[in-house]
Formats: sequence, structure tokens, C-alpha cells
Amino acid sequence: MTSRISHRISSIAESATLAVDAKAKALKAAGRPVIGFGAGEPDFPTPGYIVEAAIAACSEPKWHRYTPAGGLPELKEAIATKTLRDSGYAISGGQVLVTNGGKQALYNAFATLLDPGDEVILPAPYWTTYPESIRLAGGVPVEIMTDETTGYRATVEQLEAARTPRTKVLVFVSPSNPTGAVYSPVEVQAIGEWALAKGIWVVTDEIYEHLVYGDAKFSSMPVLVPGLAETCIIINGVAKTYAMTGWRVGWMIAPADVIKASTNLQSHATSNVANVSQIAALAAVSGDLSAVDEMKVAFDRRRHLITGLLDAIPGISCPLPEGAFYVYPSVRDLVGRSLRGATIESSAHLAGLILDEVEVACVPGEAFGTPGYLRLSYATSDNDITEGVGRMAALLAEAG
Repeated sequence: MTSRISHRISSIAESATLAVDAKAKALKAAGRPVIGFGAGEPDFPTPGYIVEAAIAACSEPKWHRYTPAGGLPELKEAIATKTLRDSGYAISGGQVLVTNGGKQALYNAFATLLDPGDEVILPAPYWTTYPESIRLAGGVPVEIMTDETTGYRATVEQLEAARTPRTKVLVFVSPSNPTGAVYSPVEVQAIGEWALAKGIWVVTDEIYEHLVYGDAKFSSMPVLVPGLAETCIIINGVAKTYAMTGWRVGWMIAPADVIKASTNLQSHATSNVANVSQIAALAAVSGDLSAVDEMKVAFDRRRHLITGLLDAIPGISCPLPEGAFYVYPSVRDLVGRSLRGATIESSAHLAGLILDEVEVACVPGEAFGTPGYLRLSYATSDNDITEGVGRMAALLAEAG
């Protein structure tokens, strides 16, 4: 019997992070005291000046109509200005495509670059959407493994070992979701020079560019390797920086021919991003970074708090992240031990036990290509971090 669902779609895995978040929110709605560390979503409201711009836009009839599929021209120019300000990368508005969040920018990028069978080098741990977007576009993700011993950073030697005649793209992410790893400028430049020398495109996700801590420094690859500009696509958006996850505005920056092709795709897939959201994004990227800096102070405090609490639990090893708002502790020493009448079979099994037994939601490493870990977002309150990790510690103290 022919399947009702196409093979292409039925082979896609559900977003594990959104699934965990949905389950946590459903339990909360049912009155359960669930603490959610699942979704990467700032707990701060969108800054007021951004909301006010959106409210004003609602009353403007011109924003009630279709606008260009590739984005409002004034927003594209503002993104170009913001990019120069924040990373030192000089581009024009014609190199920008405004998308319905970063996920659509990623899919547009892969769909525009990849033909069936093209390979994409994907360092793991990786964000859950990357391999699915690659497969949807007909590509083949080629995973390379990193772990805490190298700070979850891939080396040029690893990338070269994974390269084949079918390699067309490298996915590069710094700061990283899920690990919080940040590559040094020297490492970013070395990887960019390797990609340029080998004729490999780079799709680099810069959405956490402003969330770096301590001595870590964000570096934009085409700034350090200018020759890469013709074979590099940058993914970014307002979601994480400005606490705007629900507004759904992202963008891709690429050579003009790639932007034209991706805009043609978007014209048939979704047309323009909602105009009110685009006006809100215009206010965000045109404003200063004071609200961002305030949120960053809180995130910095929370990363120390959650890392210390987790690292104190026997069987858990938690490196201090340098960017984003995630910790990625190893729980491999807990696998195989007994807990409340069950043997912990995997990190996925452990995450399920933690949710069922103490109502704390976190995402298992299986979702990110590396079993034996958990991802917890610390984009939540200090009280929730203390209470949630405290519940985990009390439960795991019973592991034998």
C-alpha cells in the first residue's frame, strides 16, 4: 500500500526542543509545578520601544497589504547597517533576505545551495533543525563528533577528514546551540581559510552573536576571511538578542545571486514576513544595545549559577559555557545505574525520568547527535534554576 505521507516528510524527526517545551507547558497548564529548561527562549519581555513600534504599525493601512517577498527595503538596509556595526561586515541591503525566523533562513539557504546527494559537514552536538533542513533540501549531513575535552569545538583536521568529492557546505556555529561553545578568532580564521582553499560553502549561524561572556569573543568568519564572502551565507535574526522568539523575523546574508534565488523560493513558499513583525524588527536592529546588555548581565549570572549547581551533582560533569544561554553537561556516568526501580538506559531515558519523577524538563543529547548529555537552557529565572536543579539533585542522589 502506498504511504499517505511522502518519504521526504515522514523521515523528518519532530523538533525535540519544541516537543519537550510543549509537554512542559501542557503539564503547567494542567496545574503541575513543572520547571522547563527545554526551549531556548529568553524569559524577558520584548523591549518596550520595539512593542510600541509594532503597535503603531498596526494602525497604518499600508502595512495591511502585501509587501516585497524578500523583506521591507528599509529593514534590509537597517540589517546591513546593523551587521557592519556589530560584526564589521560590510554588505548592501541587496544581500539580505528577511525570513519567517531563522529556521526559514536555514531552509532557504540549503534549498538554494544543495542538489540531491550533496554532502554537508555538520559538527555535533548540533541544533536539532540543521540535519532536518539539510535532508529536506536533498543534502546528506556528515556528522563529526566533538565533546567537552575540546570545548565542543571542531578542528580543521576533523573537517578535512570528513571532506569528500561530494562535500559542498560546512555548517559553522559560534556561539553554539546546544553547548555554548565559542570559537576563538584564530580558530574561526583557520576554518574559514580551509573552507576557502577547498572551495566549500560555509553556512554560519550568528544568532547568538551578542551573547558571549568572560574573555570569549564573537568573530564573523567572512570578516576574518574576506575571500569567503562569495561562498558564505550568514543566518541571523532578532529572536535571541531582543527576546523576540514569537515575532518570527530572521534573515540570511549572502551573495546577490543566492539572495535572488532564495527570494524566488520564498515568493512561492510564504511571500513576505508579517509587516508588523518587520516593523518591530526594524526598531530592534536600529536601536542601541542597552536592553540587550541588561539581559546579558542576567544570563552571565545564571550561567555561573546553573553550572555550579549541576557540576556539584555526583555523576554529572558540566563545563562552563562561553556563549548563548545553554549548558550541556555530560551524564554518561549515570547511564547504567539504577533509579527508582529502573535502570537508566540512556540520556533520553534519564530526561524522561527527570520529567516524570520531579517535573523538570530538559532535552537529551540524542536530539543533538551526541547521546550521554543533557541540554538545559538558563534563559529562565534564578529561582527556577535553583529549584529545578535542586529537584534533579535530590532525585539523582538516589541513583545507585
